This record gives sequence, C-alpha cells and structure tokens, in this order.
Amino acid sequence: MEQNSQSNKGGQSYRSSLLLFLAASIWGVAFVAQSVGMDYMGPFTFNGARSLIGGMVLLPLIAFRERSRKRDAVEEETPEKKKARRKVTLIGGCCCGLAICTASMFQQYGIQYTTVGKAGFITTLYIIIVPIMGLFFGKKVRRIVWAGAALAAAGMYLLCVNETLSLNKGDLLVFICAVIFSIHILVIDYFSPKADGVKLSCIQFFVAGIICTIGAFLVETPTWSALVSGAVPVLYAGVMSCGVAYTLQIIGQRNLDPTVASLILSLESVVSVLAGWVILNQIMSSKEIFGCVLVFAAVILVQLPEKKRQPEAESEVG
Repeated sequence: MEQNSQSNKGGQSYRSSLLLFLAASIWGVAFVAQSVGMDYMGPFTFNGARSLIGGMVLLPLIAFRERSRKRDAVEEETPEKKKARRKVTLIGGCCCGLAICTASMFQQYGIQYTTVGKAGFITTLYIIIVPIMGLFFGKKVRRIVWAGAALAAAGMYLLCVNETLSLNKGDLLVFICAVIFSIHILVIDYFSPKADGVKLSCIQFFVAGIICTIGAFLVETPTWSALVSGAVPVLYAGVMSCGVAYTLQIIGQRNLDPTVASLILSLESVVSVLAGWVILNQIMSSKEIFGCVLVFAAVILVQLPEKKRQPEAESEVG
C-alpha cells in the first residue's frame, strides 16, 4: 500500500512538472507573438485585444469552478464574508490590472527595439527584484538573494551593454517592465489570500484591456483589418498565454513544491531565446549568450532553499 501511495505521488509530481513546463513554454513563445504582433498594430491595440481575450477565456474556468463547488457541496461563506471577499477581489483586480497594464506596455514598446530572447531574460529578473523590494516592507532579504542580484547584474551588463557602454532603449524599457511586474507580484501577494485568485486574474485582464483600448483610440488608429491580419499573434497571446497557461499553472502547482514550481516556470526565459532563434531567426552573440546564462543562473540561485543551521549535538550525559 505504501509503495502504491509513493508511486501515485511520483506520477502526480511528474504530471504537474509537465503541466508547468507547458505553461513556461507557452509564455516563452508569447514573446514571439508580441514581437510579430507589432507588424500589424500598435502596442496599445495589441495589449488591449490580448487582455480582453484573456479575461473572456477565464470566464468559463470561473463558471466551471463555481459548478464544482456546488457539486462537491463545499461549505458556503456567510453573506457578509461573501460581500467582503467580492469587494476585495474587485479592488485587488483593479490594482493588479493597472499594474499589469503598465508593465505590459513597457514590455510591448521595449520588444520593438530588442530581441525576443533578451526581453525574456530581462523580464525574468522580477524573481530577484521582488525580494529586494521587500526590504521597504520590513522583510528580510536572504544572503543568497544578494549573491543572485550580483550575478544578475553581471549577466545584465553582458546581455545589454554594448561596446560603447550604452544601454539599448528596448532593454531599458523591458527592465522597467520587470520592476513594474515585481510591484504587480507584491500587489497579488497582498490581495490573493483575501480574494478568489482566478476571479482576481480575470478582473485584472479586463481592467488592463479597457485601459489599453482607451489608449489605443487616443494615440493609435486601431482598425478591424489590422486585428484580422494580426489575429494569430493576438489570439495566441490572449488565449494561450493568458487563459491556457494560467489554468495549467493553477493545476500544476497543486501537487508540487513551490520552489520546484518556480524553477520550472523560470524556463520561460530559455524558451523565449529558442523561440526567437527558431521562429524569427534572431541570433545572439557569444557575449549575450553568456549574459543569459548568468541571469538564468541567478534566477535559479535565488529560488534554492537556504540551508537550515543544524542544532548543536547534545553532549552525552556521563
């Protein structure tokens, strides 16, 4: 019986790992979709369309979860608690939507002036930026994070700074995006324990979509013909990146250690380089590739659990 139980756990862990790798692969290829989308429409139009599609894709998932709760006779909350949770979910969704909208716009503008691979690695820096930002909220930063930050800084120098010691405009915009994504993660960290995660995500996509759509009509000239021509990258970014990958993440993280899960999801940056190379024929120099290796090593380093101090052995009683 014990062997069967361990075998089942191993199988669940393997399936969860595979689901998370699929999610990371979808997000990695999404950088290509974002880059290709710029051939047909402006950044506001692209992000507005993809975000609204992402919100709509999550609606069936919300309906399915609600039916499952009723079918499994999950204990309902009191009307007061329901109302409070609804209010927090709405406020949190609006705050997250504003943050993800701003971050996505910087990323979308930046990806026009840099390669897909570099954009993927620079965006992944949020894993290091988040704990450092936690200092302002009184959270202790582990020594391993400072080591990771130093390693990432060296990688960023090789990846982004050219021979004339100047920073590419696109790399700078994507780095600002990584900082704002870090704020987005901290906002989620605050609201998620008090709100429904999937509903919060759905609201954030609709909020971001509405803001970007308004921006598109103010500073761009969105047309149906452009949306139809760029339907493939828009649908991929909306349906696959927002809807499918998010669902895979929810299912995959159920039976997996959070540290292992985050390590697998960070492979998004590696997939973005491979996707840019295979699909867009974007080639990196050996210096840039080594910079990617250092950034990815830093991302892995900060996610490793810190060794706990072993309690001193008790002296023998003589």
